[in-house]
Amino acid sequence: GPGRAGPGPVLDTDQIDFEDVIAEPEGTHSFDGIWKASFTTFTVTKYWFYRLLAAIFGIPLALIWGIYFAILSFLHIWAVVPCIRSYLIEIQCISRVYSICIHTFCDPLFEAIGKIFSSIQATVRKEI
Repeated sequence: GPGRAGPGPVLDTDQIDFEDVIAEPEGTHSFDGIWKASFTTFTVTKYWFYRLLAAIFGIPLALIWGIYFAILSFLHIWAVVPCIRSYLIEIQCISRVYSICIHTFCDPLFEAIGKIFSSIQATVRKEI
């Protein structure tokens, strides 16, 4: 009914039908009575056993999953996001210091090396 699940199947396994499990290939078929009885047995067993499992384990598992996702949300809101934001703020400061060091020490070095190698000329000769 409405409000029980999301907009679509949670997994492909929640929509398993008899034909998905028991599939007779073309040219190989059992008696119609056997097929119908097997279909009914499968469908009724799946339906009632699911209800039995839901009745026994549904509430305890809902409680466990509720606690789990509450803890997960709490940690995400109060620990993970603040840690990531703090890290990003700190890394900005380190990034500025690193940039200053690179521009102070490496730029002059590479500029000098570039000037040294800029006077090198190469010619290509084709010998016959």
